[in-house]
Amino acid sequence: MSEAGKRIRLERIIDRRTKRTVIVPMDHGLSMGPIQGLENMAAIVNQVADGGANAVVLHKGIVRAGHRGYGRDLGLIIHLSGSTSIGPDPNCKVPIASVEEAISLGADGVSVHVNVGASNEEEQLQHLGEVAESCARWGMPLFAMMYPRGPKVKDQHDPALVAHAARVGAELGADIVKTVYTGDVESFSKVVKGCPVPIVIAGGPKMNTDLDVLKLASEAMSAGAIGVSIGRNIFQHKNPTAMTRALARIVHEGATIEQALRELER
Repeated sequence: MSEAGKRIRLERIIDRRTKRTVIVPMDHGLSMGPIQGLENMAAIVNQVADGGANAVVLHKGIVRAGHRGYGRDLGLIIHLSGSTSIGPDPNCKVPIASVEEAISLGADGVSVHVNVGASNEEEQLQHLGEVAESCARWGMPLFAMMYPRGPKVKDQHDPALVAHAARVGAELGADIVKTVYTGDVESFSKVVKGCPVPIVIAGGPKMNTDLDVLKLASEAMSAGAIGVSIGRNIFQHKNPTAMTRALARIVHEGATIEQALRELER
């Protein structure tokens, strides 16, 4: 029964036809406060839904405040871990919600953020393992955000470190792993090959140009990713709907960067 439930929920996150996904994380309000683009959650959820996003990542309080159901229906992933940028160590994520709580909110999946190399790495790994166990019991998809970050990490985009972080997510039971791009198709292809579950690429901080964002998505797909999980480069864009649509064309239709750029010129 749990496996059937997980399959059904995954189809709310990953497109049944293309087996790919565009996920828009909007959990930044906890870590960064009401930053640009997230002042009105109802409006931005509506905009990315209209652009063709498959799912959004939200914290439980936003869902309780009534922000699910605005605009076109789309998948809901509840984030179960967090920290703030003003805390002693923002890399130290802690549990803030449970799988059972996410189920009560109507979630289609849950997500956990793990910084491999952080000073409390052991607690973060333990949390991921415990959430994976609960997800298996309840048939809930697990989306693991896996990053190499901590005192010993000199380069967060080092291919070997990114591959290790992604593999940790798979080893501990994630159904989908999100991680950073390593900078080129060849090295990221090795990250994908070393991870036995599907990978989506993180968008990271706001980029300088639209071309940079679309190039990142296109190269990640060429390397074998099943999609993107891009937040600030969508919800802080001057036209979030158009940027979502441009990325969806690359992910779901295999559009070129030039074809996707036309979505931003309309």
